Amino acid sequence: MTYVSNDPSWWPYISVDIFLDYWMVAAGVVVVYDWVLTLGQEIELIWRQRWTLMTVLYLTIRYIGIPYSVVCLLRSMPSVSLTDAVSTIAYYVSDVTNVAVTAMLGVIMIARLYAMYQGSRQMLMFLVITFLAVNITCGVIAVIGLNNTVSEEFILSGTYTCYYVNDLDVQLLFSMTWVLSTIWEVLALCLSVWVVVKHFRDLRRLSPSTESTIGDCFRMLIQSHVLYFASFVGVSCLQLVYLSPEISNSSSTGAQILGGAIEILSIVQMFVLGPRLILGVREYNAKLVESSDAEASMNSIVFQEHAHVSTSSTV
Repeated sequence: MTYVSNDPSWWPYISVDIFLDYWMVAAGVVVVYDWVLTLGQEIELIWRQRWTLMTVLYLTIRYIGIPYSVVCLLRSMPSVSLTDAVSTIAYYVSDVTNVAVTAMLGVIMIARLYAMYQGSRQMLMFLVITFLAVNITCGVIAVIGLNNTVSEEFILSGTYTCYYVNDLDVQLLFSMTWVLSTIWEVLALCLSVWVVVKHFRDLRRLSPSTESTIGDCFRMLIQSHVLYFASFVGVSCLQLVYLSPEISNSSSTGAQILGGAIEILSIVQMFVLGPRLILGVREYNAKLVESSDAEASMNSIVFQEHAHVSTSSTV
């Protein structure tokens, strides 16, 4: 059912909606820009390599980001009219995508922590059990929210918007989901920091040459893995802050900027950080293979030269 109103009391809501649309467009531009920047690496490190689970996760997350941004933008764009059915489908698609992408990012986290803990089966079991508990709970909450949500088209002073009516406490559902996600991300961050600290302690007992080689490895580990987990925790904390009624119901400039920043950071968290981490790990592994091949080639040349010298000296 379409609701039409020219009541001036809706104008603050319209201005906030338009303001957030600009941030949504910026988020989509960031996703596309990052894809263009990393296209060369993607072709070399993803498409030309043997396909694995990480390959599938990378391509799924990377190429679902642009359509997701378009769907979210159409839902809130004031110049686009959507029927109630289309609004409901768009809402369902965006929410299901959120849950699915979050689960895929969790799998990437588990894979990297498993590697950081040198293939510990106990750590793998702990991570999988915790991951399943958190994501199944979040999935059930999302289904409850979707089943109790009805969308309506509002035409307010000539602008179009989708208004969603929910019989339940939406703020509470969102808060529960983000609290559980934050707990999982804080756990991942703590585990990654712990293993890095542990390995840095072990570096002190090694020889200078070995320490330099392993030190480079762990510098990469800090730059990619720990910062990756820390960024997830940071975005989740901002989400929890924004869900407070004092901020989410406010039309102040500060609250609008925070909401817009969270829009961009959430999109970056879902569709940029995960693919970037996979590319970073594969690029580092490729450099290691290249350097080891070059070293083996140099050793072969040196061996051949020594063999030639010794042979000619004996003749």
